[in-house]
Amino acid sequence: MNIIRMSGGLGNQMFQYALYLKLCSMGKEVKFDDINEYRGEGARPIMLALFGIEYPRASWDEIIQFTDGAMDPLKRIRRKLFGRRAIEYYEEGFYDPKVLSFSHMYLRGNFKSEKYFEDIKDQVRETYRFPTLEDMHLPEKLYRSTRTCLNAIESTEAVGIHMYRSDSRIDEELYEGICTEKYYEGAVRFIQDKCPEAVFFIFSNEPKWVRGWAMYLMERQIKGDMTREEIRQMEKRFVMVETNTEHTGYLDMLLMSRCRHNIISNSSFSWWAAWLNGYPEKLVVAPDKWVNDRESGDVYTRGMVLVNAKGKVKCTVQQ
Repeated sequence: MNIIRMSGGLGNQMFQYALYLKLCSMGKEVKFDDINEYRGEGARPIMLALFGIEYPRASWDEIIQFTDGAMDPLKRIRRKLFGRRAIEYYEEGFYDPKVLSFSHMYLRGNFKSEKYFEDIKDQVRETYRFPTLEDMHLPEKLYRSTRTCLNAIESTEAVGIHMYRSDSRIDEELYEGICTEKYYEGAVRFIQDKCPEAVFFIFSNEPKWVRGWAMYLMERQIKGDMTREEIRQMEKRFVMVETNTEHTGYLDMLLMSRCRHNIISNSSFSWWAAWLNGYPEKLVVAPDKWVNDRESGDVYTRGMVLVNAKGKVKCTVQQ
């Protein structure tokens, strides 16, 4: 039996569950440790139930057995003297094929690559099919605001922008200097060149900062001979979406996945929004680095357009 340690928010949970589906397709028995990362007061919610997912949970005794975490005095002394005898493996990089080779292991990692489930993509896509807004039974006010936004997205050449700032993350140094203002400006410029009628729906954990950025970007695009009406029409092309919290953030993923095109940040959340986007001619722009401490190639999918921190288009992913 393998145990996958669940961690992080919805995007990470989706990668970990996709690995679970892959391992099961290989005939392996797999359970989840959904205890260790989610028992503190500040723990993020486990949100896979949104997709009707029920998964097998490892018992605490099974987790202790794999991680050598028993707290009785003799075992604590033995660990101090001889070290931990855990049966666990930490994923190396974004795609580590060794992860797929185990049949009796406690697996830790993000598993943030389509390569883990490339041969079962249809199953993964079907698993992560969003229910209708009506079937979600949302509070009336939230339902109305989400329905209004969804209608606007589906009636325009919508581009979902996910702006997730590095300084709001625990490991700021790991992510800083990647999704810069110039990155987003270059990504918007690339989309505008391809889709002149694009309307940008902006999703962010820092709406106040984003409003300032959007105003700056629009000011740079205003030309001296523009009429007031032309300026007003341009302003309508940047729409802030800011009705959701950590517990309703899945609605942002739903809305972004219904856009025709996506500009993503280096986050699992917007990766999945773009991946679930079923528009056949979609454009997906991503930062050319995902993290600062290792090579990121395995996180990208075919057709992604990579833009660097200076706003320059680097390449289109061919893998």
